[in-house]
Amino acid sequence: MSKVERRVRSLISDDSEMRDAVEVVLDNATDGEVQWVDVRDEITSGQWGRLIEKEILVDGDTGFALADRDAIEAGLEDDDDGGLTGGGDVDTPETTTWTKWDKVAGVATLGAFVGYAVNPVRNAIAGTFDVVLGPLLNVVPFYVVIMVIALATGLYSTLLRAGLMDMEKMSQYQDRMKDIQDRRKEAKERDDQEALDAIQEEQMDAMGDQLGMFKEQFRPMVWIMFLTIPAFLWMFWVIGYRGSDAAYPAVAAQEIVIPLAGTVTWDTGIVGPIQMWILWYFLCSMAFTQLVQKSLNIEMSPSSS
Repeated sequence: MSKVERRVRSLISDDSEMRDAVEVVLDNATDGEVQWVDVRDEITSGQWGRLIEKEILVDGDTGFALADRDAIEAGLEDDDDGGLTGGGDVDTPETTTWTKWDKVAGVATLGAFVGYAVNPVRNAIAGTFDVVLGPLLNVVPFYVVIMVIALATGLYSTLLRAGLMDMEKMSQYQDRMKDIQDRRKEAKERDDQEALDAIQEEQMDAMGDQLGMFKEQFRPMVWIMFLTIPAFLWMFWVIGYRGSDAAYPAVAAQEIVIPLAGTVTWDTGIVGPIQMWILWYFLCSMAFTQLVQKSLNIEMSPSSS
């Protein structure tokens, strides 16, 4: 069923008089176009406006053109549900397909997670990153190194989400669910049980949209974690965590003064097992991520139409 056909069915289900209005427009269309002056004696201005609002009538050369005559005529026909549900006018977006590189990044990310529990894996990953990050510890304090990592995290996470997550498709998922909810509410107001049953079945079919949205959101997250976990393991390795020895004991023992807690070291547990370096990283990461998004004017949430 095309989008135009669904729109016609939706109009008719909401207002039965719209069937006559659509038929009048079809009868008066010449070469696929119709003008208000041709139909104003047979339909109301409100009905004319709704046809334009639903894009059943679109801009033409001399007036308004039929969006799709065949689809409009099909929308006037009774379907298996007796035309009660009307159908939605929002297309179901195609599901995102992960590339082989996405899958490779996902497997590598799972492998990096092992580093939190297995010392040899953590030492191998952290030792590799130490070649780049280690010299910074001799130049700037550790809190500055964490800020550099958090800035890099905020930058590439924003760019990856903007590049890999299709906001238009996310909006389509949200629009379809909203369309179903709106039609369900209208059917309840009409006390149309048959329409409610049909919409309930459509809502069950639309549950796949939740999986589609999850895949859209998780794809950039795989790449973000693929890049972030090794850097996090390096900080884990530098300070020492959960009984592991610090690779840089002098850094772990550095004292800093923070509000409320006073003088602490980087391996001090601030909130339960959450050490000071973890808290500082997350605070910097959140701040820099917001700064990058605002600076690049990148919107991270889909907008419904």
